[in-house]
Amino acid sequence: MSGKLVVIGLGPGPAEHMTPEAARALAEADELFGYGPYIDRAPLRDGQIRHPTDNREEAARAAAALERAEAGAKVAMVTGGDPGVFAMAAAVVEQIEAGPASWRTLDVEVIPGVTAMLAVAARSGAPLGHDFCAINLSDNLKPWPVVEARVDAAAGAGFVMAFYNPRSKARPWQLGAVLERLRAILPPTTPVIFGRAACRPDEKITVFTLAEADAEVADMATCVIVGSAETRIVERPGLPPLVYSPRFFLPDLPAGRAR
Repeated sequence: MSGKLVVIGLGPGPAEHMTPEAARALAEADELFGYGPYIDRAPLRDGQIRHPTDNREEAARAAAALERAEAGAKVAMVTGGDPGVFAMAAAVVEQIEAGPASWRTLDVEVIPGVTAMLAVAARSGAPLGHDFCAINLSDNLKPWPVVEARVDAAAGAGFVMAFYNPRSKARPWQLGAVLERLRAILPPTTPVIFGRAACRPDEKITVFTLAEADAEVADMATCVIVGSAETRIVERPGLPPLVYSPRFFLPDLPAGRAR
C-alpha cells in the first residue's frame, strides 16, 4: 500500500512563521527528508526517522523520498521558505516525471510557506507593492548569459527584482556583475534592500541606493530586492526607512527617496 509524500515549506525561520497546515503535516510524517539545516529546524517527534542530506543532492533526495512513500511511509520533504520557489517541489515533480510509472500514482501534496522575498519585503515596507519577479542568481543549473538576459529584460520592463542565491564562496562575483548591469539601466537612486536572515535572531535588513550597493554585503542567507524606477524610500526620524513601490504606475516619478 502506498504512503504519501508531502513537500513542506518551513517559512523563513522561526516556528511562528510556519503555517498551521505545515506544522500538522510535519507532526503526521513518519520520515523527514531534507537539507540538514532545514531538517534541524523541524520540530522533533518521538519515533520520527530523519534523513538529512547535503545541499546539492536534490535529485537523489527527492527520489529517496518517493521510494519511501511508495513503500507505504508517510513522508515529509522539508525546505525553507516556500517549496515551490527555487526549492524542492520542482525537484520532486522532476523525479516523478522521469521515474517509474508507479510514482505517478502516489499521493503527493505541496504545502506553501512564506518565502524569503516576502519576509524581506515585509521587514522593509512594501517594495513588492507593484509588479515584481524573482530571479535565482545561481548559474549551477542554467548558463550565466541566460541570467544576464533575464535581469536586463526585467529591469528594462520596470519590474522590481528579488534575487535568490546572490552570493557564496563558490560564486563570489555574480551579484556584483548584476549590480553593474543594473547601474546601466536604472537610476542611481533606485532602492536596493539586502535582507539577511529575515525574521531570524540574526536578521539584518539594510537599504542602499543602487549607486551605493556593495555586493560583498550579501551571502547565501541574503535575499536582495532591487526596486524599479518608481520604488521609493521614505525616511523616518529615529526609525528605519520604509521602502515601497507605488501600486499605480508613475512613469515620470524619479526613483529613490521620498518625503
